[in-house]
Amino acid sequence: MRYIPLKNDSQELRLFESRVLIAAILGTLLVLGLVTRLGYLQVVKHRYYATLAQNNRVSALPIAPARGLILDRNGVVLADDFPVFTLQVTPDRVPDMQRLLAKLKPLVALNAQDLRDFRRRLAQRKPFQNVTLRAHLSEAEAARVAVNLTRLEGATLHARLRRYYPLGGLATGAIGYVSRITRGELQGQKAERYFGYRHIGQLGVEKSYQKDLMGRIGFKDVEMDARGRAVKVLKRILPRAGRNLYLNIDAQMQAIGEQMLANRPGSVVALDPRTGAVLTLISSPIYDPNPFVNGIREKTYKALATNPAGPLDNRALNGLYPPGSTIKPFFAYAALQTHWFNPHKRVMCPGYYHLPHSTHLFHCWKPLGMGRVDLKDAIEQSCDVYFYHLAFKQGIDRMTRYLGYFGFGHKTGIDLPGEYRGLVPTQAWIKASGRPWYPGQTIITGIGQGPLLVTPLQLADAVAAIANHGVRMRPEVVRGIVNPVTHHVHYKKPYAYPAIPRRRKNSLKRLIRDMTQVVEGPHGTARGIAYGLPYRVAGKTGTAQLWSVVPNYKGKHIRSDALFMAFAPVKNPRIAIAVIVEHAGFGALAAAPIARALMNFYLLGHVHARTQNQSRPQIAQARTTP
Repeated sequence: MRYIPLKNDSQELRLFESRVLIAAILGTLLVLGLVTRLGYLQVVKHRYYATLAQNNRVSALPIAPARGLILDRNGVVLADDFPVFTLQVTPDRVPDMQRLLAKLKPLVALNAQDLRDFRRRLAQRKPFQNVTLRAHLSEAEAARVAVNLTRLEGATLHARLRRYYPLGGLATGAIGYVSRITRGELQGQKAERYFGYRHIGQLGVEKSYQKDLMGRIGFKDVEMDARGRAVKVLKRILPRAGRNLYLNIDAQMQAIGEQMLANRPGSVVALDPRTGAVLTLISSPIYDPNPFVNGIREKTYKALATNPAGPLDNRALNGLYPPGSTIKPFFAYAALQTHWFNPHKRVMCPGYYHLPHSTHLFHCWKPLGMGRVDLKDAIEQSCDVYFYHLAFKQGIDRMTRYLGYFGFGHKTGIDLPGEYRGLVPTQAWIKASGRPWYPGQTIITGIGQGPLLVTPLQLADAVAAIANHGVRMRPEVVRGIVNPVTHHVHYKKPYAYPAIPRRRKNSLKRLIRDMTQVVEGPHGTARGIAYGLPYRVAGKTGTAQLWSVVPNYKGKHIRSDALFMAFAPVKNPRIAIAVIVEHAGFGALAAAPIARALMNFYLLGHVHARTQNQSRPQIAQARTTP
């Protein structure tokens, strides 16, 4: 008989109950973990995940503001924003791209470059991102596209604001231009600051007043579907337009100066010596800044960059020139502050000068000499020999120290970027060069040659200091900043630098009297511009010799640079001006007439002495009331 063990019911029951208990505990723990996780996600992380969900549904898109206007002192618009139409395509909505392009060709002029750029952008796009096909449509093209938009599936027409300079290259050296923001310009904190902006100022007041002109970006919340397509606009925060800038520059005066330079390389800077207001800032040749706004073509830029005349150079701020004889009044002022200098003492000018114990001759511009001359005669006739003597007696240290007082070798502080310091051969510079300084170099520095280099702005600033009784005013291009909402104008206050040291009380009056003889004297080098002037002018001509030929120069010879600086009226100066015309010969013939025309226009309202009923000429350009 086979043995069958009996079941232990009580033991099996205990085993079952223990298993049920363990399963219940595990189930409870799982439920508690799930509830805890749900609570954490729904309560603790609610705001975070709600924001993510909202962002998946709603996208914040920037709205670019209108950039501030730039106007001259009389309200002539120099820089403006105007609407342009852009044709864009959303490839995900286009069933047949080739067919769409075929439909667009009769409506819009599409060249090979447009199509190449479109295909390049097409390869770099994100899903449902619009791709620009043509950036600037004419009004006729925009109208044709708008009428046929219903049958152009996937194509859209957008209106945007574009920077525009209505007077072309007028005052580009002061205004500058804007261009597209590059990746390099968006490094660090700038990426957040310029989010939503397409352009940034590159030169001139467009760059130095970028924060004022750019305005404040706006936003619109757009509801998106699951495929990333815009459905509707939920909320809109309007942008705030940039502030407008009123310049001290007179557009008509600027135009006259540019026309008289006739695209010859050179520069003209005119200041109000009482305030430092920049009335004219010309760098010639000029160029049109409009192609730079949305990306200038490589061929066009290369033509500008390789032009031997250097139209892209801002000569007013960066042009370094030997000042020639225009520097003589400043060295005369330095000598007038000494106890040993007698301005009435005459010096013999035989047409040459040589240092003691030297046979090398330093020639005067007048080969046969000028005879016996004092300070007045030396300034009036621009006698080189007189200033050779003066330079040797003063020494380079004293000469350069007083040049520093007048601002040479230093930035003027003008509210424009990229200004150069010029070059004054101070002791520090001589030591840094590692070369010995010879007495002959001091001699030629005394007539504005050698290593001495100045900018046209520095020359105008220095002569303005003489006109303003020895007080230099910081040059200012911008006159006032206008709030676009309140229309309140914040005018910039003039800033004065410390007065130029003066040990002799009447030394400045004597210098001004002698400079007046340059124009009015019987032997004055600029007496040619004095005829018919109803006001008195103090000035100084200059002719700077060029000692070397620039690389790859193909001309037969290089003529000297022509310079002229002046201020008027003598008793109550309202304008100080410096003119430099490269390779133009004598300053009295090439530069002085330009200065006379601009002074006439500013003081009289016309380039010539006007009749009683003659009114101020107007530029054919819309004006806005300040």
